[in-house]
Amino acid sequence: MVCLVSRSGRELQRYNNMGGRQVVGCIPYRYKEDINGNMGNELEVLVVSSQKGHALMFPKGGWELDESVEEAACRESLEEAGVIGKVECELGQWNFISKRHGIYYEGYMFPLFVKEQLDHWPEKNLRRRIWMTVAQAREVCQHWWMKEALDILVQRLDSSNQQKNRCSMG
Repeated sequence: MVCLVSRSGRELQRYNNMGGRQVVGCIPYRYKEDINGNMGNELEVLVVSSQKGHALMFPKGGWELDESVEEAACRESLEEAGVIGKVECELGQWNFISKRHGIYYEGYMFPLFVKEQLDHWPEKNLRRRIWMTVAQAREVCQHWWMKEALDILVQRLDSSNQQKNRCSMG
């Protein structure tokens, strides 16, 4: 068994040139299995509760000096949601005001195609994780910028599936 611990503190935290904290988030996703255990077509995304347990959102946290933005996305998904997978191309960058601090933050979002879901992870006792449909996630997610990232992911996956279908027809 591997012992996993969340990073804490802000010593390595990245800030932009305006003093805003840089944060990175992931939208963990998978395709729901059919009754035979095969990968189906229905997209599911994973949301987590906030540390206080009320709000639901996608995993996100500070981007630190000793990691790439993709490594930060992977780390946050592991720490907060207990999932491991493949980080895909960035969905975008958003500027938003931190509710707690009242200053602009810079947020980057990535899709994470989930390959493994762990039974034990660093923030298991602090957060709930819930797989749900895109429509459900759009309804419950507390952050507008994460909802925009979700819409971009859905468009990207839809066009990717259409490309695959076109290629297989020819």
